[in-house]
Amino acid sequence: MGPDTAMLKTVLADNRANISRYDVIPRKFNFVGFNNYVLVGIRRAGKSYLLYQRIRELLKEGLSYDEIMYVNFEDERLSGMTALDLNRLLELHIEMYGKEPVLFLDEIQNIPGWEKFARRMADTKHRVYITGSNAKMLSNEIQSTLGGRYIPVAVYPYAFSEFLAAKGIYPTADSLYASTTKALIIREFNDYFHNGGFPESISLPVKRDYLTGIYQKIYLGDIAARHSVSNTFALRMIFKKLAESVKQPLSFNRITHIVASAGVKIGTSTVINYIEYAKEAWLITPVHNFAGKLADKETNPKYYFTDNGLINILTAGDETTLFENLVAVSLLRKYGRENAVYFYNRNIEIDFYIPEEKTAIQACYNMASPETFKRETEALAKASSVLPDCERLLILTNDEERTLTVAEKVISVIPLWKWLLQDDVNA
Repeated sequence: MGPDTAMLKTVLADNRANISRYDVIPRKFNFVGFNNYVLVGIRRAGKSYLLYQRIRELLKEGLSYDEIMYVNFEDERLSGMTALDLNRLLELHIEMYGKEPVLFLDEIQNIPGWEKFARRMADTKHRVYITGSNAKMLSNEIQSTLGGRYIPVAVYPYAFSEFLAAKGIYPTADSLYASTTKALIIREFNDYFHNGGFPESISLPVKRDYLTGIYQKIYLGDIAARHSVSNTFALRMIFKKLAESVKQPLSFNRITHIVASAGVKIGTSTVINYIEYAKEAWLITPVHNFAGKLADKETNPKYYFTDNGLINILTAGDETTLFENLVAVSLLRKYGRENAVYFYNRNIEIDFYIPEEKTAIQACYNMASPETFKRETEALAKASSVLPDCERLLILTNDEERTLTVAEKVISVIPLWKWLLQDDVNA
């Protein structure tokens, strides 16, 4: 049984009173006109910040607080709610404040059947902003129910430029080279590199406890509880082994064997389910082999974690693992989760290939070793002969910057921290 009318009124009144108290750190996103939005991403990525940001924008444009209805469906007072109660909230808001509101529905995936209510609201010309932590909210099935009336947006934790902006640092082209400002940016990058970009962690002097809390909420709440997984030890062991294996393709059978070697006996079909749950919760994203056959593409990907901070609490903080993961997440944030970012593995190994940009990228933390230098540069030099229309060759490093010519191919070598800021500084 859902909450009674008095409780719903209390929730609406509390949220209205709290709107003005929310700390809004603007993110790099522009809401367009009168469109409705579905914002989806990992827990604590900053989706709610975007709602608060939009509320502030609408208030500046002349809307009143009476025309704003914000509800967070992770509020324990709303447990047991159904889609029918969503309409009760709307009716009670109109009764209490006398205005049809713009709807801000936070973490709505907790309400079964929410998408039909959202479709009806759009059909009746309400303006609606929705967030959720389940990737199924971007699935073809739900998008079909929503009928094209919402713009879907994937929300990640802070990009490096947003991380810097949250600390009041706004790099310019000159600041990337000037000694003092460059040193400041690199110092902040080291924090971002190891601890990730979850917005609420920015001001914390010690972030590990916060990151551990997010991880436990994801794997115990968004995955184990939601999917009735009783063997949480096996679940945790799988994610730990995935974090330790970020740089290599992993088949379901191989994951099963790796976990079995740690003393956890589960079947391959169970592993497949657990991986799917982790993808739905935005904990991990697979990146597929561009050179692989269709079956191999789906069953032998590399898995990357949505934020470096999560990898750092699951592993010993290996620098090369964190490095490649950060490159992957930055590419997925920019180009999308589906069929936009690949690796290439057939005779040569290329860490990342982005067909849209005709770009091949190697993620190489340190190229000091002659063997490493030879392996990375020769593979890229051969890339243009095996990858269609590959025009740009790039090696991302920890601190090296230069231009190389190998086998008549030009290769740009750029520090990762500088590459992460290029679009923003050049904009």
